[in-house]
Amino acid sequence: MVNSVNNVFVELSVVLGRTTLPIHQLLKMGRGAVIELGTKQDEEIWVLANNVPIARGEIIVQGERVAVSITSVVSAGEADSQHL
Repeated sequence: MVNSVNNVFVELSVVLGRTTLPIHQLLKMGRGAVIELGTKQDEEIWVLANNVPIARGEIIVQGERVAVSITSVVSAGEADSQHL
């Protein structure tokens, strides 16, 4: 049974923030462009597994590494109500 679990892949995503901008502005952006997000530095971020919210967390920066510290696990009902 354990061997079959080792072959399961899950895509993890971290949503740092969101923004809305016109397509013409997006098309003008090049490498190195900065997109301002509507999230404050101390706000919790979302952790998604296969595009389903599973946890909330905070960004941790250690030197040149960036990580996510999980602060809470999302219940099934809360995950269903989120439209990320």
